Amino acid sequence: MTRLFAGTEWDQPPRCDHCGELAQACECPPLEESSARSLAAPETQTARIAVEKRKRGKLMTVVRGLAAADNDLPALLSRLKTDCGAGGTIKDDTIEIQGDHQSRIAKALSAIGYRVKS
Repeated sequence: MTRLFAGTEWDQPPRCDHCGELAQACECPPLEESSARSLAAPETQTARIAVEKRKRGKLMTVVRGLAAADNDLPALLSRLKTDCGAGGTIKDDTIEIQGDHQSRIAKALSAIGYRVKS
């Protein structure tokens, strides 16, 4: 394994975040994977979709009501951006897609199993 400053005076061997021991000598149990966390079923959640007007008259489709702790928002954003053919982002547990794509997003979320309110 090479590190950024390997072989220099700033070279620091990796340490365990939990116990502080060198990574090779650490006997801590492995941490749970973030993908193993329990996600809420889509059928139990309601997505609220709205179209908002932004600076210079630009339209933005906003999806609210889906908590980041209960969903894989980056994967959902990627799927919605592909379905709409538009850019987007996640801000404070809110998915934002550029343009007016309310019907496309409602159809895509319904297909996944989410309840949708417009």
